[in-house]
Amino acid sequence: MKHKIVTFLLGASVLTSCVDMDLTPLSQGNSESWYSTVEELDMAVSEFYILGYWRDPLENSEQWTDNFSYRDTYRMDILYGTLNGQQWEVLRLWQQSYKLIARANTLLERIDAAAVNVAEDKIRQYKAEAYFARACKYAELICYYGDVPYLDKYVTIQEAFAMGCIPKEEIIPLVYADFDQAAEDLPVSYGTAAEHFSKGAAYAMKARFALYFGDWAVAAEAAKKCIDLGIYELHEDFEDLFLATTKNNTKEKIFYIPRSVAHSVVLDQWIVNNQLTRNPGGYGSACPSWDLLAAFLCTDGLPIDKSPLFNPRNPFENRDPRCAKTIVEFGTTHVGFHYDPHPEVTKVMNYTTGVLQDNNDNRAINQYASYNALNWKKGIDMTWTENGKQVECDYVIMRYADVLLMYAEARIEMNDIDESVLNAINQVRARGYGVRVSDTDRYPAVTHTGQAELRKTIRTERRVELANEGLRYMDLIRWRLATKALNTKNYGILYPAEDLIATVTSRNLWFWPTTPTLDEDGIADFSVMEHAGQIAVLSQRIWDERQYLWPIPTSEVEVCPNLEQNPEY
Repeated sequence: MKHKIVTFLLGASVLTSCVDMDLTPLSQGNSESWYSTVEELDMAVSEFYILGYWRDPLENSEQWTDNFSYRDTYRMDILYGTLNGQQWEVLRLWQQSYKLIARANTLLERIDAAAVNVAEDKIRQYKAEAYFARACKYAELICYYGDVPYLDKYVTIQEAFAMGCIPKEEIIPLVYADFDQAAEDLPVSYGTAAEHFSKGAAYAMKARFALYFGDWAVAAEAAKKCIDLGIYELHEDFEDLFLATTKNNTKEKIFYIPRSVAHSVVLDQWIVNNQLTRNPGGYGSACPSWDLLAAFLCTDGLPIDKSPLFNPRNPFENRDPRCAKTIVEFGTTHVGFHYDPHPEVTKVMNYTTGVLQDNNDNRAINQYASYNALNWKKGIDMTWTENGKQVECDYVIMRYADVLLMYAEARIEMNDIDESVLNAINQVRARGYGVRVSDTDRYPAVTHTGQAELRKTIRTERRVELANEGLRYMDLIRWRLATKALNTKNYGILYPAEDLIATVTSRNLWFWPTTPTLDEDGIADFSVMEHAGQIAVLSQRIWDERQYLWPIPTSEVEVCPNLEQNPEY
């Protein structure tokens, strides 16, 4: 078994695969043998687009951050400070990354043999797709593990055993070179054909990883090249953008993997059941945190502890519209039901039947309803209850709003701030308000130009724009804020309901008794309410500094003596 693991990871073979990965129809070819014709190469390259290679280890790493709440526990040891090399997520990310790298390397080594049958421009495109895949996976490995083995060709099992880690400083230029080669030869657009990696995706992903590596000039240049292609734009409706009904139907999506019920490629059932509220048949257990709710600015552009517009009794009032488009607003219709977690609201309207029913989103009725009274709205609608809860929304890896924010952040960090930086941020913010960027009287446009203040602005903007899209974790890592943000308490409402009613609602203190304060990094402090006995501590996040790098999987270190484990694991 150990020999199989090394062979699987480091490229001596790519025949082994996990069941949940094999989403390509069985009639298609294997990348080991299809390299002589356009049809065969199409089949081999199609394996680059298997969803399992691209989704993060738990579909959405938001669960590892202060944006997320799962009842009174966590979904991964990282928030207990006990991450280790036996962790499934640690092994899976390593495995799937090296498996895709192996497929890319094999194609690059063998494709020239097809030159007699395949046009030169097609050969270049296939190679570019392989370069793109390899660049993305090595960049991701570096972000999580630091120094890693680097392979750009097939190796024997004996050579694999002898491999050691290469310093990430030596790998990063190779990653950039792969992205550059991909960008040179990938099409800008595929027209009506199925979407593959594109020139814009290569620029955008290079910008993302350069930002993660702290290479501000590289990130700014790559993001600007993506912007200057002139083919991407922000979808006019922030809420509509994430729905399954908007599948690949927007110019904002730069790099995404489509899902399809017909092909049995659907959103993970854990996500569907746990993010769907209880009234329409979900569990309502994987929820946005109070920390995230506190992060959205008020409509005057000020944080909640600075704005006279904020009302802790109605935390959705006078807030950035993205707040109520990301988190289900109290007293609104959601997935066919009136949503109100107030402990005294025991009946709600089922708008599908037109009949009042027990309010299962209220912990007074159902003790397992959301422990903090919040639920996700972003991307969730009635389609989540259809087709046996098989949801086929696109898995979006990169969208244009992120590119604009990356461009702005890189320029801010360089302290090279001009109107283009403010415009990039304001485009994203204005779309959240549903207005044009020029309508500065209808949204709180960013006008200040100081680096320190803009750094706070861009970090808040990323948090609220990209919430529940799996980007917060790496933002906390690269900003070195995990130490602060992930050493915090996860709060919720008092339970049982009698305590909540007696302590909070009977005194007209629902939802929040007071306004939480925010520090200079936007980290919320609920301790006043906690010490007053008005809210519940659901769990304590614990961050260990060693976790800024993940451990190399223990099974790999055991069989490869030259693989040195990361410090303190």
